[in-house]
Amino acid sequence: MTRLAYRYLVARPKRDPKREHRIAMEIVVDAYDEQERAMGWYYYLQDQLRFPFTATCIAKRSISPLKGKDEVEVIGMPGEEECEHEMFVTTRWEKEGLAVPLSQLKPIAGTDKKTQQAVEDWHYWVKMGYQF
Repeated sequence: MTRLAYRYLVARPKRDPKREHRIAMEIVVDAYDEQERAMGWYYYLQDQLRFPFTATCIAKRSISPLKGKDEVEVIGMPGEEECEHEMFVTTRWEKEGLAVPLSQLKPIAGTDKKTQQAVEDWHYWVKMGYQF
């Protein structure tokens, strides 16, 4: 599902001033183009997410083998080059792991607050229709 399709299928959330401020002042601050915004998100998530954590699949995507309610262990982030257009996380999968879209996952209850907030920030960005 493209970001555009996702945006129209998922109700746009109410504008959240605190989240908007955090995104503008911590994540994409001083980002002047698409690549800089993508890398702002990449490094913010890399810094905020506490690995490993368990997450549940909340959306089927054609680029991912995960199905609704699948539970996965998120073990890290792939290299920067994999996140130039969308944020991915690495899940435990066979020998090497598998990168899946972060927008497809929701941390389970009990995941630390920084991780939950960072994932929610990314979901908010996507649902608001923002782009790099």
